[in-house]
Amino acid sequence: METTIRVEDKKIFIQWFLSHYQLKKRESVWILNYLLNHELLLEQVHFVLEARFCPRAMIISTHCSKEIAFRFYKKHIVTTDADKSFHDIRLHAKEPIYVQLNFKNSNQSIPYIKVLEDNPFIPDDYFLTKSDKKMADEWLEYSLYEYQKEVLISKINEALDQKDHQLFNYYSDQLKELESSFIIKSE
Repeated sequence: METTIRVEDKKIFIQWFLSHYQLKKRESVWILNYLLNHELLLEQVHFVLEARFCPRAMIISTHCSKEIAFRFYKKHIVTTDADKSFHDIRLHAKEPIYVQLNFKNSNQSIPYIKVLEDNPFIPDDYFLTKSDKKMADEWLEYSLYEYQKEVLISKINEALDQKDHQLFNYYSDQLKELESSFIIKSE
């Protein structure tokens, strides 16, 4: 993780969060209070977005959120049982745990943003849309076309400098072929 959030900042945030929001599951309050009172455990807590991609994660929602009340992820196992999650948190206190909090306007909450860390487990292309991927493919094809075109023009100029009509004709034909194939692909 690139950024390290101080334990004291996490404590301040959790206190703020618990005083401003009502959680859908009372066990979630217990878990957050437990984290709040155990600094060594709190060192392992990382607040992230899209926690479902993390190897050990917990998602907690407030009443003002439309999301599921509680979910705990451990490798490929998912549970909504907060008691089992609490047990795992206590038993594996030295393992990192990633926490996602779902509440109204969380993306505009300065206290939340202060403790939010980058999620290192989100796939690289997760935030790319189909349109983004298509545009990237088109840009890559165009870049490749431009490079091949430059190489052929350079070879044509070299053939002209050497007064080699056979090479000039060969590379000119190659350039025409390249240009016509690119026009067909881009239409």
